[in-house]
Amino acid sequence: MRQEAMHILDGIAVEGRKFVTEPEAKRVLKAYGVESSKETLCHTAEEAVRAAVSIGYPVVMKLVSPQVVHKTEFNAVRLNIRNEAEVKTTYSDMIERARNSRFQVTGVLVAETLTGTEFIIGSLRDKQFGPLVMLGMGGIFVEIYKDVSYRLAPVEPIEVKDMIAELKGKRMLEGFRGKEKVNIDALIQAVVSVSQLLADFPNIAEMDLNPIFGNSRGVKVADARIMLG
Repeated sequence: MRQEAMHILDGIAVEGRKFVTEPEAKRVLKAYGVESSKETLCHTAEEAVRAAVSIGYPVVMKLVSPQVVHKTEFNAVRLNIRNEAEVKTTYSDMIERARNSRFQVTGVLVAETLTGTEFIIGSLRDKQFGPLVMLGMGGIFVEIYKDVSYRLAPVEPIEVKDMIAELKGKRMLEGFRGKEKVNIDALIQAVVSVSQLLADFPNIAEMDLNPIFGNSRGVKVADARIMLG
């Protein structure tokens, strides 16, 4: 797994880039056993329509560009795309906006719509202690309550259990108010794997997996951002 991730990250470094695009980041995560949303990188509107039909409506569409680090700020993420006409319109709009901004366009990602409880897994590289892995509840919990927990990477499963216990929103994992329970073992393994990735690659300066959706079947990364140092 480490060799596959190394191949991807070394190739990006050779190009002189620091920002790892979302498809590249998810390939790195896959090499460490972390599952992501089902998705296809498309280069024409027709490809996007075929991908949407294969994945199943409604879908999510995202612009992929080395210059677009924060997609929401550029309006480069569109949710709840429900039919062929919306796919074509969204694809054309994203490409046109990117070209008008003179951005390099890698393509448009068509992805499944995930459901479940939202989480965030991230990182912080401390100058004294090294890599820290972060786990937090997503949505308003991270935006308003800053509901997160940190540990030095890499972590063992028992440490992740302690991280979960520290979260204010931990009751959400148990099916609070009718929500589907979260597969705790899958969540723990995702944090362990990400922490090992951080420990293995000191050139990863930042990592932000947000959101991650958890349900009884497992956990999947919806969006991933990696910055190299």
